[in-house]
Amino acid sequence: MKERVTIREVAKEANVSIATVSKALNDVDVVKPKTKEKVIAAAKKLHYTPNLMGKNLKAKRTKMIGFYTHTIIGPYFSTLIEAIVKEAEKHHYGVNVIISSDKQVLTSHLLGNMVDGFIGFEDLIDDEALSTIQSERINAVFMDRQINDRSISSIVFASRKAGRLATKELIAKGHQKIGFLPGHPGVYDSDERYLGYVQAMRAAELTVNDTWIIPGLFEEKASFENIDHYLKTTDKKDWPTAWIAGNDLSAIGVIKAVEANNLQVPTDFSVIGFDDIELLRYFKPRVTTVQNPIRTQGKEAVIELLALIAGDKAGENKILDCRLIRGETTTAVELQK
Repeated sequence: MKERVTIREVAKEANVSIATVSKALNDVDVVKPKTKEKVIAAAKKLHYTPNLMGKNLKAKRTKMIGFYTHTIIGPYFSTLIEAIVKEAEKHHYGVNVIISSDKQVLTSHLLGNMVDGFIGFEDLIDDEALSTIQSERINAVFMDRQINDRSISSIVFASRKAGRLATKELIAKGHQKIGFLPGHPGVYDSDERYLGYVQAMRAAELTVNDTWIIPGLFEEKASFENIDHYLKTTDKKDWPTAWIAGNDLSAIGVIKAVEANNLQVPTDFSVIGFDDIELLRYFKPRVTTVQNPIRTQGKEAVIELLALIAGDKAGENKILDCRLIRGETTTAVELQK
């Protein structure tokens, strides 16, 4: 195996001191531009690779951040991770993606100093793990829990507001019988969207009918199967006139189930989703949705975490606003059959 080129060899090639090479490659501004160019050219010629491990150990930094989740299935996660990795690279950080439901895996990574901080989700963090994070002053950003501490921030969507927006949009179109497809129970965004729906219904003095609350699990397949079963087994007079799906994938499942029963959206049912995922650009009819800034959430999570790592600030809660995007899947109730 070829031996690693040393910084001494680069200094010799560039005819400068070792200290000058170190400053030039670490972008210290005391080095003259021409000298810096000469050092960089020498490093490239010799294929010099800095010993980042040694450098990071001296700095007590890994230059890695962790992203912990139990799943990366679905367009939300693919968009989110892409945004996190892209922003981390701008700051010369790598991202260690850990997909596991085992809390011990999370704990070992955090206490093993494998990352400088982490971005994560509530379902992996129980009270014991949170206590450890707080006592050890581990830098963290949560993406589905409003919590802040000296070393902990959160960046979440305004999901309760989103639930109200979707419900009020349907009420404004004359709908009084509105169903809801929640995601997984105990998940922050799902719970908040449902609460927003309930608040808007009660404010309009409308009934929240338990038979219209059908699990969607944030999945197209589950939403399709459950709505298909509902339509096949429930008398038409008991149907709602509109569905609010827990996310856009769930909304697509609802629409496909409606069409599979020889019905149409929005002629027979109005449907609204959440997130405004990229897939909606290619799906017909164009789905009415409440847009959440997923890429912004990923970017801001990295920026916030690095500020915590640097000790530039204390943790805080940040809520990202949402907006309604009207598509082709909602109509006034009097225009429905």
